[in-house]
Amino acid sequence: MTKKKPKVPSNTIALNKRARHEYFIEDEIEAGLSLQGWEVKSMRAGKANISDSYIIFKNGEAYLFGATIQPLNVASTHIVCDPTRTRKLLLKQRELDSLFGKSNRDGFTIIALSLYWKGPWAKIKVGVAKGKKQHDKREDIKDREWKVAKDRIMKHANR
Repeated sequence: MTKKKPKVPSNTIALNKRARHEYFIEDEIEAGLSLQGWEVKSMRAGKANISDSYIIFKNGEAYLFGATIQPLNVASTHIVCDPTRTRKLLLKQRELDSLFGKSNRDGFTIIALSLYWKGPWAKIKVGVAKGKKQHDKREDIKDREWKVAKDRIMKHANR
């Protein structure tokens, strides 16, 4: 009788799958998030979406804009839940300066790539990105399809 390994739950809360299709990712930085209690509960239930979110800078600080965290039905009645509020990113000053400098260069934007748990803390992976042109997207699709076809050919060749 063999023992089954316990399933390890995924640490990922939300992914921005479109980001890697729409942008070239130059650099990635991990940042903390300043959250309210109801937001943490909703994220534990998996009710977060960062697909249209990006990072804005205001008063020397970075904020996550456009992310949606849907409140739970059992949330407290005395707290007003705003699902699309801007949330402050917790970064070191050196990282803030680096991101701010890169975002002011031509064509670069700061986008959210993934939202995940690291221990008890919610973290967000932020990417410095440059927009892709249409021909770049077609080239990526062609490369991906060739890789699938090549794997299929190799699988049948090894039989």
